[in-house]
Amino acid sequence: VQLQASGGGLVQTGGSLRLSCAASGRSFPYYSVGWFRQAPGKDREFVAAIPWNGGTYYADSVKGRFTISRDNAKYTSYLHMNSLKSDDTAVYYCAAQNTGNYFRANMYSYWGQGTQVTVSS
Repeated sequence: VQLQASGGGLVQTGGSLRLSCAASGRSFPYYSVGWFRQAPGKDREFVAAIPWNGGTYYADSVKGRFTISRDNAKYTSYLHMNSLKSDDTAVYYCAAQNTGNYFRANMYSYWGQGTQVTVSS
């Protein structure tokens, strides 16, 4: 499956953005999707995941502010980000896997190219 992330941009503190992750291939509904982010000089970190069979998972740092969803009919996952903070500034990546353990980047086989999110104060 190929993934393409989009929707990043420049937003002020407290603002909102919606990221999209468009997938190719009819197998998308059977993949779990994760969102990760990487800030300059930092490791890639888990943000949120939505398994193929339901449920959602969030990093503590975004819980209550971000919402992950998916539309299998459109082969797309979304990351709705509200109440953005400067600490949310990073390149955001979507990824897909079907092996479990949603929190570890190395469990994901397929990655999008990343989209930059910059939160200014």
